[in-house]
Amino acid sequence: MEEYVNVLIALLNEMSPYLLIGFLAAGLLHGFVPRRVLARHLSGHGLATVLKAVLMGVPLPLCSCGVIPTTVSLRKNGASEAASTSFLIATPQTGIDSIAATYSLLGLPFALLRPLVAMVTGVVGGLLVGGMGSHKEVTEDCNDGCGCGSHNDAPQSFSQKLLASLEYGFVTVMQDVGRWLLLGLLIASLITVLVPEGFFAQFAHRPLLNMLVVLVIAVPMYVCATGSIPIALSLMLKGLSPGAALVFLMAGPATNVMSLLVMGRVLGKRSMLLYLTTIIAGAVLSGLAIDYLLPAEWFMPSAGVAVGCCHGGCAVEPGWATVASSVVFSLLLAWSFIARKIDSLHQLKTRHTKMKKEFKINGMMCNHCKANVERNLAKVKGVKAVTVDLALGVAYVEGTFNPTEVIEMIKSIGYEYIEE
Repeated sequence: MEEYVNVLIALLNEMSPYLLIGFLAAGLLHGFVPRRVLARHLSGHGLATVLKAVLMGVPLPLCSCGVIPTTVSLRKNGASEAASTSFLIATPQTGIDSIAATYSLLGLPFALLRPLVAMVTGVVGGLLVGGMGSHKEVTEDCNDGCGCGSHNDAPQSFSQKLLASLEYGFVTVMQDVGRWLLLGLLIASLITVLVPEGFFAQFAHRPLLNMLVVLVIAVPMYVCATGSIPIALSLMLKGLSPGAALVFLMAGPATNVMSLLVMGRVLGKRSMLLYLTTIIAGAVLSGLAIDYLLPAEWFMPSAGVAVGCCHGGCAVEPGWATVASSVVFSLLLAWSFIARKIDSLHQLKTRHTKMKKEFKINGMMCNHCKANVERNLAKVKGVKAVTVDLALGVAYVEGTFNPTEVIEMIKSIGYEYIEE
């Protein structure tokens, strides 16, 4: 148990400073970059439009579930099918927070390659969809879904934008990725302690088999881009090749069963299959390129991380700034769980006081989904108030309204209504 705790602390100390920087940058992007303006640049099908979509998506801290309502909003605001697909492929693979965390644990080459691979796969997937699609444009007005720009359409002072940025980065994003990041740290520490040294090294002569096994595990599971990093590190320390680790870093955050099902409804089965094919092919080809074409020493974890993870201690005593970052990050993480619990209790109280009807919704997995549902259901005629209990997957709607219109709105923004 002591070794497990030491490993967990070593990983936390290594990641915390970069995670805090990443969350801050994510908040600033949200608060100061107008999404509606960006959406207007994504209406074409050519290479330039696809590149814009990819460059827009790479720094955003959206997971494979949060990116779907964002894509729906962009699509309704005029983004083409090609640009939407590019955004959908590139965004969940990485983010400004995960890039910083990747650098902290896996080093500069991985930190550079990860967004590069996300960009390449995003461009290829977008061009494939654009070349094979009908090029039918969507001209509906933006429904103020998640990430479409409703947060910064109203005039705001610099201080208001800054406060909104801090709240988004250190509260909203933390609530979205906190539990998955914690789960990733716990699993990584467990792998480090329990898996024998060099376990994956025995399969080193069959890297493609390694990658296929990783794909079988990574494609259906849900793990955010940041939470996948400590798991990939622990697997590498047990002998997994850098290329196979990249496969996990790409496929894990970009796919899961829920997002694939929702995506099939929103963009169609053809786009969903092209999306999945692009992710898998890009992951395997990139992994093989790393293992066969690039020097292995580029992808060796730093000495401090390797020793800390393998032997339950840290080779270098952490400085005060590192310890302070770990404390701050731990407090923010704890608050994200407390705030989620408070919100759940509030929803329970509201449920028994004034809310009139419940709608069970499948596919909501983060605060972006929650905001997307609340904003859109509030637009249904006769609806006075909407609150969503993310933990239960239920929307509580008050007012005099037609339930059929509420259900239609739920389906139109990419979620599934569950009849009881």
